[in-house]
Amino acid sequence: MLTVAETAKTIKASENKVRQMLRDGQLIAVRRNGELMIPAEFLNDNGPVKGLSGTITVLSDAGFNRTEMLRWLFSKDDSLPGVTPINALRTNHGTEVKRRAQAMAF
Repeated sequence: MLTVAETAKTIKASENKVRQMLRDGQLIAVRRNGELMIPAEFLNDNGPVKGLSGTITVLSDAGFNRTEMLRWLFSKDDSLPGVTPINALRTNHGTEVKRRAQAMAF
């Protein structure tokens, strides 16, 4: 888990940019001891992992809250390459992840 400052340093952006990404639904954070924390698995050197923001949107449209989204993204799913949705996203299998997220909405 990374703070907003650590996230900004990782993706070479300002803390305000990271906060904007959180507001826009490109990233999800949880509050720990009063501080926003972002899973490091959500990031690569250039920013959020490809497909993450689209997956967050699909899950949000399905009625998931932030905590439920985090649980789902890190839950084991043997039918996905990479075993968890976030690992599948990190290995460029976003289509499969979004397909499963969409199916959960029905």
